[in-house]
Amino acid sequence: MAEIAGRFIDEFRVPALSMAIARHGQFVYREAFGSADEAKAERVTLSHLFRIASVTKPITSVAVFSLVEKGLLHLSDIIFGPRGILQFDYGDSYSDFVQKITLEHLLTHTCGGWGNDRNDPMGIDPTMETRDLIRWTLRNVPLHDEPGQHFAYSNFGYCILGRVVEKVTGQPYAEFVRQNVLTKCEIKDMQIASNTLQDRVPNEVVYYGQNGDDPYGFNIRRMDSHGGWIATPSDLVRFAMHVDGFSETPNILDKKTIEVMTTPSKAFAHYAKGWFVNNEPNWWHGGTLPGTTTIMVRTGSGLCWAAFTNTHVAGMDDALDRLMWKMVQAVPAWRA
Repeated sequence: MAEIAGRFIDEFRVPALSMAIARHGQFVYREAFGSADEAKAERVTLSHLFRIASVTKPITSVAVFSLVEKGLLHLSDIIFGPRGILQFDYGDSYSDFVQKITLEHLLTHTCGGWGNDRNDPMGIDPTMETRDLIRWTLRNVPLHDEPGQHFAYSNFGYCILGRVVEKVTGQPYAEFVRQNVLTKCEIKDMQIASNTLQDRVPNEVVYYGQNGDDPYGFNIRRMDSHGGWIATPSDLVRFAMHVDGFSETPNILDKKTIEVMTTPSKAFAHYAKGWFVNNEPNWWHGGTLPGTTTIMVRTGSGLCWAAFTNTHVAGMDDALDRLMWKMVQAVPAWRA
């Protein structure tokens, strides 16, 4: 295992790599390689926290579906406008397309725009607070498609989902998730990341940019519900095991709810509601930010794993995915 990991570390100049693998509800491998803080020669351990980037999205999806199970939300609920959950909280009026956005459109990235490209609304003015950012985007960045027609991966859509959770529950997004998702998965230390090197929490790794990237040059706290959590790989494996649809670990959502959550939209066969999916059936999500590359996977064969690094370079996300498949396939008894 160490040799396989070492080749990946050398190829991508990875300061720290941490991973956890479970099979049928039990951890079978956990290891951490490298440095949490190179300047202090601090070795990374299994308890070190990493930014998880877009692996946040399955967590937000599970939080939303917990409210669906309680009857407080429905996939067909309109988000904006006179009939919407958020009504006119973010503007005095909205376009016709915006007023057609439903909860399901946000979960499936089919709201009609606001994609993850160089014009991603989440990347503008980092000094802007979340409320002002949403108001500015709704006013200045029009949707180019009618909601429900096309898939366009949208960080901004999941930012809105965080506000939906807050509106319905009356709680801050992170507090609701902590009480209603993480605690039920026996996860204690996860929290929303801080923006600066100086503000990182105890036991959090240092992030390292490559090719001019600045890991501390953006507002990650504003990314709370689409990319803001910090965690250990073991935390994310515990989360995955509690929503994997198998019986070895008690699931925190009903079986039918999990089926709906992991059923893809008609617009894109490989993304469901907060999870990438295939016919195996495997469910997963990856994440990248300057200084961060992450992956979380649940396989149809009963495996769950997560792997985090504290750097990023082009091509590293796919390579991290391949690395973990190589590692689980190196142990025939795991039957990956």
